Amino acid sequence: MTYTRQLHLNAFLRNVGQHEAAWRLPETRIASVTDIDHYRNLARIAERGKLDAIFFADHPVLKDRAQDRPWDSLDPFTLIAALSGVTERIGLVATASTTYNDPYGLARRFATLDHVSKGRAAWNAVTTANAAAAANFSLGYHPDPDARYERAAEFLEIVNRLWDSWDDDAILGDKEGGTFVQPDGIHRIDHHGKHFDVAGPLEVPRSPQGRPVVFQAGSSEPGKDLAARFAEAIFTAQPVLDEAQAFYADVKSRVRTYGRDPDKVHILPGLSFFIGGTEEEAKRLQDKFEDLTLPTYGLAQLKRITGIDYSNHDLDDVVRIPPRGEVATDQKSRHDLVHHLTSTETVTLRQLLRRLSAGRGHRIATGTPDQVADTIQHWFENGAADGFNLIPPALPTSLTAFVDNVVPILQNRGLFRTEYEGATLREHLGLDRPNVTRASRVFAAAAE
Repeated sequence: MTYTRQLHLNAFLRNVGQHEAAWRLPETRIASVTDIDHYRNLARIAERGKLDAIFFADHPVLKDRAQDRPWDSLDPFTLIAALSGVTERIGLVATASTTYNDPYGLARRFATLDHVSKGRAAWNAVTTANAAAAANFSLGYHPDPDARYERAAEFLEIVNRLWDSWDDDAILGDKEGGTFVQPDGIHRIDHHGKHFDVAGPLEVPRSPQGRPVVFQAGSSEPGKDLAARFAEAIFTAQPVLDEAQAFYADVKSRVRTYGRDPDKVHILPGLSFFIGGTEEEAKRLQDKFEDLTLPTYGLAQLKRITGIDYSNHDLDDVVRIPPRGEVATDQKSRHDLVHHLTSTETVTLRQLLRRLSAGRGHRIATGTPDQVADTIQHWFENGAADGFNLIPPALPTSLTAFVDNVVPILQNRGLFRTEYEGATLREHLGLDRPNVTRASRVFAAAAE
């Protein structure tokens, strides 16, 4: 069967793997954390699998318990710029904070990357939840969530306007007449808002995609609203099908309220996976990872999510995380996931830490390649996802297992491409290129 609607799959690449114990596996090469050859290899594996994009997180502060695992040591923007030179088709997504950047500098960097990569750049816009980041940016405090999202909305509006400040046909290149750019082809934006004053225009000409693709990661109420207004792809943590369906329907509805096409906004839950030749083999592989977890690290992460210190609790006692109204935490959506898990299942503290070790609340698929493909297809066909942000537990092994064993099944089922049909990330995602010409500006002005 051939589907007119196609899955979208990105690879979320965190140094040697997202699982907190991946670095302790005998086969893991510790030096890979900062080795560009390791990341080049990952990018090539993902491109061999015809994935839409590779995706890098960013944390502008060293997280607590750094002694327990490697974090995102390398700047994601620099990394994807380097990887653009060893790949040809796969999209390149870098995370950057709207709280700890300025709109002009960020717009310039991503527009440049879109030129360098020939139309494969994407920005994952986040507001940064970690309050400790403020101390790295000469700030005496970390803004509260409402303030961060208010700033983010203004930030995104400015960036889009800067990307649109050059017409597509602005460069005339008239050598005989001595005119490089049409005088009326470049436009100031003259933005004066609550958080920013930006004159523009951008000094980078219109990029191959018109605008780099905008991703957004977050599942809180203000996060969903920001995504509905600006994002073209949304990374979310949704471990349970019915809640994923509710999230999907909610966000698509919000997209409509902003006058946008919900089919042009892709919802991509995170999916971690353990793949084996049999279901039992896959479960043994998952146990292998979980047996290497450090309770001290898991407890620290649980405190960060829930605001509660469980370090003095017996690991074998049943645990129930109270609802968010009873605790104070900035990790609102992630806290709700953990609360739901402990409210609907009976788990000990040790079991909870093991359950969270692979994806911190993301969906986990454990089984044969067919079983993992079944999970993906079921969510895709039942209003829960337009695809997935794949979260390999270990790198490169888990990514290779998915590309070599699961991707061919999805292709045979007609769910996923067998070849790239376009050259840009927008083409991979089925997104329109926002065209801006002098004629379109005149038309828009007349409509207003």
